[in-house]
Amino acid sequence: MSPVPSSAQGVTCVAGLGVSGIAVAEVLAARGEQVVVVEAAEGERQLRAAAELAPLGVEVRFAAAGLPEGVTRLVTTGWAPHHPLIAAALRAGVEVVGEVELAWRLRPAGAAPWLALTGTNGKTTAVRMLTSILLASGRRALAVGNVGEPVIRAVTRTSGEPYDVLAVELSSFQLHWSGSLAPLAAAVLNVAPDHLDWHGSMEAYAAAKGRVFERAGTVVYNADDPEAARLAEPYPGAVGFTLRVPRPGQVGVVEDLLVDRAFVADPVEAAEELATLADVRPLAPHNVANALAAAALARAAGVPASAVRQGLRDFVPDPHRIAHVARIGEVDYVDDSKATNPHAAAAALSAYPSIVWVAGGQLKGADVDDLVRRAAPRLRGAVLLGADRGVIAEALARHAPNVPVVDIPAQDTGAMDRVVTEAARLARPGDTVLLSPAGASLDMFAGYPARGEAFARAVRELKAAT
Repeated sequence: MSPVPSSAQGVTCVAGLGVSGIAVAEVLAARGEQVVVVEAAEGERQLRAAAELAPLGVEVRFAAAGLPEGVTRLVTTGWAPHHPLIAAALRAGVEVVGEVELAWRLRPAGAAPWLALTGTNGKTTAVRMLTSILLASGRRALAVGNVGEPVIRAVTRTSGEPYDVLAVELSSFQLHWSGSLAPLAAAVLNVAPDHLDWHGSMEAYAAAKGRVFERAGTVVYNADDPEAARLAEPYPGAVGFTLRVPRPGQVGVVEDLLVDRAFVADPVEAAEELATLADVRPLAPHNVANALAAAALARAAGVPASAVRQGLRDFVPDPHRIAHVARIGEVDYVDDSKATNPHAAAAALSAYPSIVWVAGGQLKGADVDDLVRRAAPRLRGAVLLGADRGVIAEALARHAPNVPVVDIPAQDTGAMDRVVTEAARLARPGDTVLLSPAGASLDMFAGYPARGEAFARAVRELKAAT
């Protein structure tokens, strides 16, 4: 285990006053360390958090120009390497680590093993599936990391029964600043362009994802995803998951069964049924992949097949992920607002045969040509909103010129009402009106949940008026 500097060795600077930053500051202050938090925004939430930290001896500085004096370690909660504060720390030779890396170092003796999972899309769903499977097996388990409780709180808690295992969702930001994690098993769901403004290049983004494998006891990867498969190549014995019939050493699908040919006594001659497709909800190809990844991680921890099936049956999907809202006049309306990048939208678009696509928002520089090209045969029409709707419109003109497109320029809160009205006008019996935006939501909404709720509300109002 790596050494953890104490207050006697200097000041720890925490970059960011979000949920993870507050947790880091509280934990380190409780250990008697001197902590200074640097936060860019000085809003009501941040001021309230600063007031709550003050009695613990934690100083919060807003819009600080540089590193606090005496800093020997900087803990970042997602800030990019090119941020001026981070860059200054690196130039000064100050150690920079993330909250997850610090949590790993702070684990007590006999701490619960980690089952770690990352990917461009599907992380939260897969980690929650994994947690449900672990609980079904009788283990005390908790979902932490980029979902649920900050990891540092979970590993330092002193009350209650100790956890048997932690299901850890890791973002590329968290992995970038983590150098010593050694999970019991680790999985990469998929890798597609995202957060390139943070990482600087696709190569750097993929490399950050691949760090989850470096010290993992068992490597689990998506054998159907070329980039995930490439990241797993250096690791002999890596376990692939696939939507096809699995080869020895893989988990996959045989007819309507999820099947294990990796964690069995004789992978060449034997296989074990884990679940059926009917046990996976919602049933869509990418969600079956999520279930297979969760199952493989659980099997790496010794979970029996019966618990995999029960855990998948017990799993309750989070909102705004291919959530069926209503059926109106033989047209289904589906909220997939969580699809905040093209890769996520592609997964949802592949799940339905005839679609009126509701898309748009902030593309963050992502290319949508391949997405539109692949989806074109399934599109009945498209309704576009948000800041980068023009980029999607241009791709539709190139690759789906016969698909009718409705542009909604409004940015007000009632824009979604018109979106749903226009989508209903384009739809025919048997179609699916699918909100799967391929972009972030902050140009118009407080977040993707608010966007999904606006869509669902507009659909319900349309149904009531029909």
